[in-house]
Amino acid sequence: MDPVITLNSLAKTYASGLVALQPIDLTINRGEIFALLGPNGAGKTTLISMVCGIVTPTAGQALIDGHDVVRDYRAARARVGLVPQELATETFETPWASTRYSRGLFGCPPDPAYLEHLLRDLSLWNKAHDKIQTLSGGMKRRVMIAKALAHEPSVLFLDEPTAGVDVELRADMWALVRRLRDQGVTIILTTHYIDEAEEMADRIGVINKGRLILVEEKARLMKQLGKRQLMVQLTEPLTELPAALAEWKVEFGDDNSQLRYVFDAHREHSGIPELLRRLDELQINYRDLNSSQNSLEEIFVGLVGRRQGESQ
Repeated sequence: MDPVITLNSLAKTYASGLVALQPIDLTINRGEIFALLGPNGAGKTTLISMVCGIVTPTAGQALIDGHDVVRDYRAARARVGLVPQELATETFETPWASTRYSRGLFGCPPDPAYLEHLLRDLSLWNKAHDKIQTLSGGMKRRVMIAKALAHEPSVLFLDEPTAGVDVELRADMWALVRRLRDQGVTIILTTHYIDEAEEMADRIGVINKGRLILVEEKARLMKQLGKRQLMVQLTEPLTELPAALAEWKVEFGDDNSQLRYVFDAHREHSGIPELLRRLDELQINYRDLNSSQNSLEEIFVGLVGRRQGESQ
């Protein structure tokens, strides 16, 4: 493995006493796509901001390609492209001028051919000389990506890059991310969307309340995230759960007129047909069935609860 980002006990506590990030140790390898999952306020943006040199760590160290982000800021920052969550564009500039300026900020020589190729990749070429203020929100997001890539960084941070954007942009972005990864660029993205992490990431980290709960290979973690639940709406409420349903570990839902059955969506046999047959045999009538994926919040609660239980 060839580590490009190394975090050693990196932490952040603000003057108010707020612990935004507890000590984190993490290594991200060159050329991999690393997805950081977490709810709002989990510490994702704080972590990215410290690695990118925007926020100063309280403790610990962050290295990018061996360069300390505090002591050797210029060398570290030159290797990083950042697409922040908030839209921040120059209203009266054009995508072409803005991207060219971003490249120059890092001391890179002019390369009109590269910038044209970049804007074409992001479906921005036909808008290259339009004022940014005239562009849609999705187009402005594309401009931010172009600016982040203008100096040809080896590491790209995408902070909630598809929040509130159109389907076309998402498809274009992920196609570009794959091409960059194939070229050896390391991608770190934060997202709320499990499907994006499952589609794109090589490894996944889960962060909650400033703690990095776990880091796993995608395939292994997706098995944990692949739980689905079947809600059975009964015609009449039950006074207790029949012992004959113990095999399925069924439990009551919001009340005694609902049964909840949790199953692994990745397994070949879900057990649902057998469960429904058993309900018929027990003469337990139902009027509705609803299957849904566990929400990300539920997954986090499960992960946090399990880790806390293990630490006690």
